[in-house]
Amino acid sequence: MAQDKLIACHDCDALYRKPRLLGRQSARCSRCGATLYSSAASQLDRICAITVAALVTFIIAQSFPIIELDANGITTESSLFGALVVLWHEDMQIVAVIVFCATILFPLTEMVALLYVLVPVRRGFIPPGFDHVLRAIQFVRPWGMLEVFMLGVLITIVKMVSLARVIPETALFAFGALTLMFTVVVTFDARTLWDVADGLRDAARAAREGGAGPGGLAGDAGPAGPHAPHSPASPSPASAHPLSEPEIREPGANTQEPAQPRGGPLPKGPR
Repeated sequence: MAQDKLIACHDCDALYRKPRLLGRQSARCSRCGATLYSSAASQLDRICAITVAALVTFIIAQSFPIIELDANGITTESSLFGALVVLWHEDMQIVAVIVFCATILFPLTEMVALLYVLVPVRRGFIPPGFDHVLRAIQFVRPWGMLEVFMLGVLITIVKMVSLARVIPETALFAFGALTLMFTVVVTFDARTLWDVADGLRDAARAAREGGAGPGGLAGDAGPAGPHAPHSPASPSPASAHPLSEPEIREPGANTQEPAQPRGGPLPKGPR
């Protein structure tokens, strides 16, 4: 469909034809200068590696204690899962569920879903449920709050120093590294994977059409012969109303003012 090759600006609703980006190029709106989308081909390897590292660090952070408290010879270790159990037994089930979802469930879901779509796309095929997984990533991304949890842990440590001896454990450093890596993962726009998937679908479609025999539909005349009259095709919405293409910029290009609309000024009406 013609509508599949169109893209609208999220700021000014300008409609453009969707060009194919190469390398690290980005498409910007020629009316307001907003970024429409960027090429994801050069980011797949980096984001896939960081996501794998973040998943391993996440497992380490959940498997070891965060801090150790030593008060008058009494030593206590605390982990995230242990804190959730304490909240549950203290009749704060709602708080325990919120903390579990914000620090364990949603970040883990996003990382596993990203790997589910990144690894097959890098190998050149689209996994089943590709569209649903990307929508799930967009849904859970705002609810992952590892940085908020890390900030709360640091504030707690500062307040507990005057009451007991606080010993940082393995999970604290793992959560610190995980927060940094997860910040990089969140900056990746998962919607650009749709562009990569479109390219894979176009390549597969072209391979199927090119592999058709002489009697196939690609580029051959019908049974009436090469001189048979062709019925006029109905104009598509894109051909009836010609659309311009967005501005394509290289990563090192200087930011310029958005282009002014073409054409002269509008005539002034009578006062």
